[in-house]
Amino acid sequence: MIINMKTLVMLCLFLGMEVTLIAQNKKWTLQECVAYAIENNISVKQSELDIENSDIAKSGAIGNFLPSINGSASNSWNTGLTQDVTTGILRNITSRSSSYSVSAGVTVFSGLRNHRELQKAKMQQLSSQYNSSKIKDDIALFVANNYLQVLLAKANLEVALEQNKVTKDQISRTKELVDSGVLPEGDLLEINAVSAQEQQAIVNSESNVRISLVSLAQLLLIKDYGNFDIADQEFSVILSEVAEKNIDEVINSAKENRYEVKIAEQNMNIANKDLEISRSIYWPTLNAYFNYNTRENDIPQISSVLNPDNPTLTTQIGYVGSTGEVVLSEVPNTSLIQTPAKAFTDQLSDNDGVSYGLNLSLPIFNGFSTRNNVKRNIVNVKRNEYQLEQAKLDLESSVYQAYVDADGAKKSYDAALASFKSQELAYEYAKTRFDVGLTNSFEFSQSKLRYSTANIEANRTKFDYIFKLKVLELYFGIPATELKF
Repeated sequence: MIINMKTLVMLCLFLGMEVTLIAQNKKWTLQECVAYAIENNISVKQSELDIENSDIAKSGAIGNFLPSINGSASNSWNTGLTQDVTTGILRNITSRSSSYSVSAGVTVFSGLRNHRELQKAKMQQLSSQYNSSKIKDDIALFVANNYLQVLLAKANLEVALEQNKVTKDQISRTKELVDSGVLPEGDLLEINAVSAQEQQAIVNSESNVRISLVSLAQLLLIKDYGNFDIADQEFSVILSEVAEKNIDEVINSAKENRYEVKIAEQNMNIANKDLEISRSIYWPTLNAYFNYNTRENDIPQISSVLNPDNPTLTTQIGYVGSTGEVVLSEVPNTSLIQTPAKAFTDQLSDNDGVSYGLNLSLPIFNGFSTRNNVKRNIVNVKRNEYQLEQAKLDLESSVYQAYVDADGAKKSYDAALASFKSQELAYEYAKTRFDVGLTNSFEFSQSKLRYSTANIEANRTKFDYIFKLKVLELYFGIPATELKF
């Protein structure tokens, strides 16, 4: 089957619109919101960079145990007025020379500094992981709170819509009763005024829903506010074993599992390790080294050659002082000749050399620098000890507050739920009496208002209790990703 260009374009546009509509109609679940926030949050990304830096620091600490190997090569030219050794004549000559070397060194002993730096790097790596996990837990809980706020706003909007629907039905019923003379016209005016107030409440509720959705979208770094929405999930109060535990048990579990204390403990361990590293500078440092070097040049060689035809010459080497007799001697009859430079590889082989040995460095005096550094690290250890103690106290206070908040939220929810059920019965009774004309519209609207207020308060206390219960579970040590809503 042949598809023309116009049909193909229309098909592509239709598919594009369909994909866009699917993306726009997506409704986010709480789990999707938490996962998306953890994946895209800037603080989480920065904490992951901290983990990468700690991995690099650990790699560098391991590298301190390995030898360092370096190589060098140089090549140079020299041009200038130079005396020719064969003729004695001065002339401009350009010569080239090169040198090569390979050196290796390793630290044999440095007061265990390398070993302690590796231990410190491992501690920093663990601290970075704890910090990243804490940030993820905080974000997950923050997202959950904002998500529940959206659900609360939607629940309140649903209550307002439902109440206004009832009011509109009552307007029709009241109009019939007014027309039949059972009720005065003032009742119809009263219930119309109530309907207008409810319409205003609906507008405010819709605005609250939109604002809470925008706040959640901003937290997730989603810019398409207009199309962002959450799934219509039903969240019920789930009984938690944590709420039934003793406060001391929750606090002890928090101290063992919460990242605030773990981070403070690692910081104290790092401070102690810094103190050990600073003290290791008091010890001598022993290094071993090995060096290989060679060189070559293109300068012609000057050699002495014996004349085969006349191998010796008689020459005066002095005289006798007392007689003036001349002293003669035979010397080799040689001449200087210039030959090309040796081959490159031959020169490298002939001119190479090796050196190796040990280097011991003894710290004697450095202007109190090492001693002051040790003192600063002692102060830092004490500071981190106080910070660890403060972190435990803060955590204990936070857990106790969360425990009291969860208990108070449960009592508020139970009371609000009991009030709602009572107001619901009162509302049904008032509705029945109004339908048969035994009560006026004002009394009925007041009963309906009390019922609506109780319903909204029950929703508020419900989601407040759910959130505070999850805060308590998180302190107890349950990971944020495993919290059940």
